Amino acid sequence: MAHIDLQNDYPGIRGPMAFRPETAKPLNMLAEALLRAENTLTRGERELIATFVSSLNDCSYCQHAHGSVVQHYLNCDTSYIDKVKADFLNTDLSSKMKALLSIAASVQKGGKAVTPNQIEEARTRGATDREIHDTVLIAAAFCMFNRYVDGLGTWAPENNDFYLERAPRRAKEGYSGYNPRN
Repeated sequence: MAHIDLQNDYPGIRGPMAFRPETAKPLNMLAEALLRAENTLTRGERELIATFVSSLNDCSYCQHAHGSVVQHYLNCDTSYIDKVKADFLNTDLSSKMKALLSIAASVQKGGKAVTPNQIEEARTRGATDREIHDTVLIAAAFCMFNRYVDGLGTWAPENNDFYLERAPRRAKEGYSGYNPRN
């Protein structure tokens, strides 16, 4: 049960968003811009950054919800997502994605944890300044989203099928028109 009466029993971020739809709108617009707008990083790569940061923050709802969208976009399975979350450096990700996930992990610890060497490494591996910018902002935004979800004590379904069933719809419809009741 959530820490406050959200006046609904929706899981994860859906509960607080239904409780305060006027704050849900700008949060969803931010997610839409970061995860779905035109970008040289694929939607799957950006969702992977969100999933990875949510995993570092131990936010069950967000890591599974966005991890399922990654699976949809990248046509991979749960075990692949679990490997990335556990040890991304020893997966088949591109060296650019590994460098960006390293930056995301530092942002998760605190913005000042990002080093000039990490930025240079990402550039050396082919990351553009926009990709670095967007990685930092995705990581920072998901720290906020994760704290929103967990700070209110929302619940998360334990069955991964819940998330997998919703992933194709989220990939198709995006976040800007997201209705937490659906």
